[in-house]
Amino acid sequence: MKKNYYAILMAGGVGSRFWPVSTTKFPKQFHDMLGTGESLIQHTFKRLAKSIPEENIFILTNACYSDLVQEHLPQIRKDQIIGEPAMRNTAPCILYASLKIQKMDPNAVMIVAPSDHWIEDEKAFANDVQQSFETCEQNDRLITLGIKPTFPNTGYGYIEHNESENAIKKVSKFTEKPTYEKAKQFLAQGNYLWNAGIFIWSVSSILTAFENYQKEMMDLFVSGLQDFNTKKEEAFIINNYPLAENISIDYAILEQADNVYVVPATFDWNDLGTWGSLYNELDKTEAKNAVVNAKLLAQDASGNMIRTSDKKVVVVDGLDDYIIIDNEEVLLIYPKKKEQQIKEVLASVKAKFGEHYG
Repeated sequence: MKKNYYAILMAGGVGSRFWPVSTTKFPKQFHDMLGTGESLIQHTFKRLAKSIPEENIFILTNACYSDLVQEHLPQIRKDQIIGEPAMRNTAPCILYASLKIQKMDPNAVMIVAPSDHWIEDEKAFANDVQQSFETCEQNDRLITLGIKPTFPNTGYGYIEHNESENAIKKVSKFTEKPTYEKAKQFLAQGNYLWNAGIFIWSVSSILTAFENYQKEMMDLFVSGLQDFNTKKEEAFIINNYPLAENISIDYAILEQADNVYVVPATFDWNDLGTWGSLYNELDKTEAKNAVVNAKLLAQDASGNMIRTSDKKVVVVDGLDDYIIIDNEEVLLIYPKKKEQQIKEVLASVKAKFGEHYG
C-alpha cells in the first residue's frame, strides 16, 4: 500500500431507524449489529486498513462521539479523529478533512466511506478501490462506487452512467430517491446503479471542485488554513464550522461537476439502514427468523428480526414478519413492513416519555 493513500471514515450519523438500539448517545456504528463480536466502525476500519496505512485513516464524527471512537479504535492517534462541532451534512466535513490532508500530503488520493455499511467480499472491495486510486492518481476524476440494483428500491439514490465498455464509466445524472415506477424503469434500462455514498478522488481534484462550485464554503475554511494541524485549529473550527452551509457532497459537488465517474462495484453491499436490511444479512433459522444475542423458542412464527441486549430467552408464537428488539429501557414489537416509520415512532416516544429515550 502506498503512503499517499488516505481514507475519511464517516461516523457522525445517529441511525435512528435502528432505534431502540441506536440512539443519539450511542449510535449504530458503535454497536455490534450482526453479533460478530465487532462494532460496525471496527469492521469498516479493518476493511480500509487492508488498502490504506492505518495512520492515514481519519474518522469524521460528531465531536460528542470522539471518546467513543477512541474506545472502539484504540490503535489510532487522537489527531486522526476529526470532530464536527455542529451537524452540517457531508460537504463541509469532507472539505475540512481534505484541507487537513492536503497540508500533510499534496499528492494524496483518498476514499470517503461510511462507517456503517456491510461488505462481505472484502477482496473485491479492495480491488475496486485500488483501481479507482490508480485512475485518480493519473486523471482529474471524481469517482463514486455504484452498486448494481437487485430490485426497484425507492430508498436509495441512483446513478445513471453512459454506455461504455470501460470499467470506469462517465456519470450522466444523479437521481434522488425515485418513485417505485421510476425505480422499475431504471432497472429495465440497465445503466443505473445505486449510490452507495463511497467516493474516491485525489485531494487536488476535490479541492478544485470545491473552488469551482462552492467558493463561499471554500473561502470560509481556507481562511483558517494556517491553523489546520496545529493547536489553534480547534478554536477556529468551533467558531467557523457552524457558519458553513448545511449541504451534502452530492448536491454541493457531484451533481454539478462534469468529471464524475462511476465504478460498478464487484462486491456485495448492504447499507444496513434499517432492521429489514440487517435481517437480510443474518443467518436464519428454519422458520426464517433472524436472531442476535437471544435464545429463541418460536412456534408458528417466521420472518422475524429478533435482538436482545443479552442472552435473553424470547418466546414468540403466532407472529410473522415483525421486528422484536429489547434493550434495558425499551421493548419494540413492530411490523417489518412499517420499518420506515420507526423514526416517527421514536419522535412520538420522546414527546410522550422524554428525550432520553432517543
